[in-house]
Amino acid sequence: MMRRKLAVLIAALGMSCASLAAAQGNPVVVELYTSQGCSSCPPADAMMHELATRDDVIALALHVDYWDYIGWTDEFADPAHGARQKNYASVAGDRMVYTPQMVIGGRDHVVGNKPMTVADTIREHQSARSGVRVELRQSGGRLTIAASAEDSVAGPFMIQLVRFDPERTVSISRGENAGRTLSYANVVTEWRVIADWPGQDDWRAQVQLSGSDETAVIVQRPGPGEIVAAAVLR
Repeated sequence: MMRRKLAVLIAALGMSCASLAAAQGNPVVVELYTSQGCSSCPPADAMMHELATRDDVIALALHVDYWDYIGWTDEFADPAHGARQKNYASVAGDRMVYTPQMVIGGRDHVVGNKPMTVADTIREHQSARSGVRVELRQSGGRLTIAASAEDSVAGPFMIQLVRFDPERTVSISRGENAGRTLSYANVVTEWRVIADWPGQDDWRAQVQLSGSDETAVIVQRPGPGEIVAAAVLR
């Protein structure tokens, strides 16, 4: 029932935003900080499956390891994900981190299992225009990245390469979700800064890709701060 309600909500929002997203050309990045050991996370994980189907959203699941001690080790967790979440909290002046948390557009922090709040926040980001664009082109295993900014836009920016697995399913035998088989969408397997860009001149580079994971590129203010452009290979 919960999954059905989430599907209806996200589908309705997607219809209202589709034309605007196509015109703007910059999908909204939604980062979910989650854990297989968190009993409050499955509704947020289910919502990610719906968000992952949308062209106007780049949904990315970053699994954290700070709940591993309660009985289940999250096999997708990376200490770097928890560090990124803590950096977001520091920038926002928050004194703690939690799961499930969504960071939308690098700027807004919302509870990840509250679909109406998530939907409203995505809608707000759809109406924003940053003046920055990033375009991707793949030829074989080589990815060409091109970024440009309007003259009025001031940097600096981080250009980040993100790799992710579209879907993984796990049977959990211990911890708060013991006995459940859960499916996860767009599990992040790599997130790294490939360049620091002042934003004053057009930027272009090539990156060699390996493996079958999907690829996104995110342009973000340092901090981490606001995400000003993003693109995904479809």
